[in-house]
Amino acid sequence: MTVALLVVLLSGMRACLAAGSDAPAASEALRRLPSIDRKIEERILALDPQHISAAEVRDVLKHAPAPRIIGIQGSFPLITMEPFAQYLIAMGYPEDRLRDPRNGSMSRSSFGDSEELAGEMAWYYESDGMMPMLIGHSQGGMLAIKVLYELNGSFHAAIPVWNPLTGQSEQRTSIVDPLTGLERPVVGLKLPYVAALATGKLPRFLFGQWSMMGKLRAIPDTVEDFTGFSIEWDMIAGTPPGSEAYHADGTAHVRNIELPATTSHIRMPRTRYLTRNPATRAWIDNYDPATTQPPLPQGPDVDSANIVHAADIWYSVKKHWCIEAQRLLKARRAADKSGRAE
Repeated sequence: MTVALLVVLLSGMRACLAAGSDAPAASEALRRLPSIDRKIEERILALDPQHISAAEVRDVLKHAPAPRIIGIQGSFPLITMEPFAQYLIAMGYPEDRLRDPRNGSMSRSSFGDSEELAGEMAWYYESDGMMPMLIGHSQGGMLAIKVLYELNGSFHAAIPVWNPLTGQSEQRTSIVDPLTGLERPVVGLKLPYVAALATGKLPRFLFGQWSMMGKLRAIPDTVEDFTGFSIEWDMIAGTPPGSEAYHADGTAHVRNIELPATTSHIRMPRTRYLTRNPATRAWIDNYDPATTQPPLPQGPDVDSANIVHAADIWYSVKKHWCIEAQRLLKARRAADKSGRAE
């Protein structure tokens, strides 16, 4: 038995003994959850996460709480994830869920500390009641995957909770699970969705990031859905045809999407323009990875570059937005019912 697993088991046993009841407690996240009109709440709970239309985003999902999304830029600081965040906002995602609460930025450096970022995921979950999502471009995708390994206990047996408001550790390695009211360690938490855009092994070698060389394509079970986007003959990432695909090293649902060689590694985050053209906007709104896609929009005023990864990420974002909101609302209902029973 590994030390990390032992920590998880002991903390879980301690939390169960302290709880003394199977009934969920009303956590701070549940108490802070703003009231929602009962009819709207019913409509949110009735949504099918796999099939959410543009009208449902506009009329229903926008009233639901939304998880934090952290965009992590590549190693070249002039190319940030802000244009992609602006794209998500234009598609209907709440702007405040994309901005860093300390400085208002919508793009995070990929040279950050993975242990701190993993601890930040725990802080947001305890505070908001919803697990954050990570979208990383180039080296940012590597950092996002490294966070999954941090949460898996691969680098540290225990991870401190990191407060993004103060930029400091809270000197504790466990949180109160907002959905169950039970104490649990940071190690073992699972993110709902992570995407890596044009993340390759060659830069890991050049930057001396040896700890991720053998892990970059194996996705641990600390994420529900992972999508890796690669560009054929991407010289920056070092992904010629036949490069190793992403694969699950546990329970994660992992998808690989290969983009055309004409896709620009550097310009991948630049997607805001797609929302301004009715043809590209409609294609994105109707995108469903489970079905055969119609031909890309064409025309003298149509630019379809970046539309595939933009559409696929938006599909996953609204899917997990819905799932996380439904989990939170169901937990509040269970806590309210438990409180009335007492």
